[in-house]
Amino acid sequence: MIKKVLRYIILGLAVYAVIVMLVINFYKDDPQAMIWQDREAFNNRFISKLKIGEHIAIDDVLETLGSPDLTFLKKKNNDIVQIVYFRTQLVKPDGITTKDECTGLLFKNGKLTLWGPSASVAYEKAFN
Repeated sequence: MIKKVLRYIILGLAVYAVIVMLVINFYKDDPQAMIWQDREAFNNRFISKLKIGEHIAIDDVLETLGSPDLTFLKKKNNDIVQIVYFRTQLVKPDGITTKDECTGLLFKNGKLTLWGPSASVAYEKAFN
């Protein structure tokens, strides 16, 4: 009797572990459906994993992080410089997202070049 109960408990735990692993590995996070605290943490985690020299396209970032909170673009001839801001830290709980609550990601011709405070400075100097 006890062996049978233990067998069912072990079987239940194994099924639970398989379900958890499937959800973790195959369920894609949707930033648009997250509450703002979770979205900030998600954005922070993604941005903190970025590495210099990676050639990440803007479409890949948008697919992962969703729509940016703020975006600006400059174009000159065939060159396009775009900065997108994703909210990463709450400054004032007023319901309005401002640049100081976001981290900027700078793209030149669709490829990520800089992120963080240096991205904003580089965007302002672009084409000047």
